[in-house]
Amino acid sequence: MTVLTTRALGRATLARQLLLDRTAAPAAEVVTHLCGLQAQEPQEPFTGLWSRMRDFRPRELDGLLTAREVVRLPLMRRTLHLVTADDALAWRARHDAMLRQKVLTTYRTELAGVDPDGLAAAGRAVMADGEPRTTAELVEAVSRRRPGPPGRALGELLVAAVVPTVQLPPRGLWGSRAGVRHATLDGWLGRPVPPLPDDPADPVGQDLVRRYLAAHGPAASADLRAWCGLAGLPAAVRAVRDELVSFRDERGRELLDLPDAPRPDPDTPAPVRFLPAFDNAILGYRDRSRIIDDAHRLLSVAGERVALVDGRVSATWTLREGALLVTPLRPLSRAERTAVTEEGAALAAFLTGGADGAVTSPKPADVILGP
Repeated sequence: MTVLTTRALGRATLARQLLLDRTAAPAAEVVTHLCGLQAQEPQEPFTGLWSRMRDFRPRELDGLLTAREVVRLPLMRRTLHLVTADDALAWRARHDAMLRQKVLTTYRTELAGVDPDGLAAAGRAVMADGEPRTTAELVEAVSRRRPGPPGRALGELLVAAVVPTVQLPPRGLWGSRAGVRHATLDGWLGRPVPPLPDDPADPVGQDLVRRYLAAHGPAASADLRAWCGLAGLPAAVRAVRDELVSFRDERGRELLDLPDAPRPDPDTPAPVRFLPAFDNAILGYRDRSRIIDDAHRLLSVAGERVALVDGRVSATWTLREGALLVTPLRPLSRAERTAVTEEGAALAAFLTGGADGAVTSPKPADVILGP
């Protein structure tokens, strides 16, 4: 079985994540290909798309959100994701058991004795009028119908688990500081959420496997589970296994992949790319060594924004008073520092652009690159 080096896996990841070459595809296609973007920080997807798309403008994503073609909802790993409406409807039932279990485990004491199905019925009854509500307003209204534990635990169980909900614009629009208001997923989209098919072949799970590999492969089954947080996918993997090809990594793990997916030469040049907080190019794996050193692994779960140099996490960055502050995690060569400064200046120009997404001219002086 062919062994793929860490560098080869890194280049494959960059290609699948559209980080080797920016794509001319529209934002809706990019969100679809990536299986969504992690979005608990509502402004971060704009950077994620800018780093992957040619001439991306924030108004394109704003338009998708307000047209209800893209939505923000709790999904993979019980984290907020930005996904297309079609994927939200197709995948929500497949994630239902995981979402419930994670909330009930996190708030085991506070939610002891709560009937999740009864709470779901009460929540749906309250939200049937289509009126957007904050979590606090929803908890108050549901508690009048069905007394139970007040506060955050009940709200989390309602909006992140038992009732499929979405967070509504203007939350998540470019530059918006709007608070969170919820609506039901089916009410917002005007389409019902299909139930999980009662099919041993598990077509929803098979679709997840194929889509994950297209965006993240080659990868191990453990990587797939780390990305989505779902148990019960081994049957789906077995069902599509004859469609896939196998490799080994340098640690001896079996990796699966789509046969025709890109696996670039390990020596393919990799441009500098700036990633937003919690980007799935890093978090989409259990073994993240293909893109980040073990010594820096915790950066990926701490909300640090990172920069890729030669295909690996090599710096952190933040925007402060219009300037991009870049802190290297290793010594950078003169050529690497020049490339980081150029790409950082372009990102600073994008992030400080006007409300309509107009981008100012990049200015290297807007990048402060540490030693």
